[in-house]
Amino acid sequence: MKIEGKAAIVTGGASGLGAATARCLAEAGAKVAVFDLNMDLARGVAEETGGLAISCDVSSDDGAAAAIAEAREAHGPARILVNCAGIAEAKRVVGRNGPMPLAEHRRVIEVHLIGTFNMVRLAAAEMMALNPEEGGERGVVVNTSSVAGFEGQVGAVSYAAAKAGIAGMTLPLAREFARHGIRVAAIAPGLFETPMAMGLRKEALDSMAADVPFPQRFGRPEEFARLVRQICENPMLNGEVIRLDGAFRMGMT
Repeated sequence: MKIEGKAAIVTGGASGLGAATARCLAEAGAKVAVFDLNMDLARGVAEETGGLAISCDVSSDDGAAAAIAEAREAHGPARILVNCAGIAEAKRVVGRNGPMPLAEHRRVIEVHLIGTFNMVRLAAAEMMALNPEEGGERGVVVNTSSVAGFEGQVGAVSYAAAKAGIAGMTLPLAREFARHGIRVAAIAPGLFETPMAMGLRKEALDSMAADVPFPQRFGRPEEFARLVRQICENPMLNGEVIRLDGAFRMGMT
């Protein structure tokens, strides 16, 4: 798909991987709607990219639909959806104070897994009504999984389950949407320089980076964004979960 002139939605676009993706798509000529709950940061990214900042809880049925409608009013129907919205979670299922509260598990699943599904179902429904472009393509969806979905760590069961679910949705979504000319792919990043990760102590960051075979460092958000762009532009990338991790494999903790 040619990105120039296309309407794009990036959830979690106010920071980290989402912000880098919004910038990259805007540089390629897309009209980008930055969806996030942190409107101060979202407006900053929107100003940088010449786009639009929209408040959105991706796990809300009505809220997500309203955000998509607002983006459509400004930019037209989106042909590109990139889901980067997420929250941090690190808690044992049974800790010193007893079982993990079920509400905390539910919230992680709602934001990552249900939120991704919610945005996909709403955006894809609009893409299906669009006229096909050259090659029959109507839209592209890129979701964010994680290496944690394949090698989950102790203390991150909810996050691992959500990211595994996102990876598991990829092929059936691609198969279902194929007759409509909508491609679906997912990226499973390893260790990346995101606000959540960079909040750790330097000693911890250095130790984690040393476990990455090559390049022996954290990934940069712009490298994630570059892969999003390549997925959008390469019509043969479909139904695939792409690890972006420098050959990193997570240990138990």
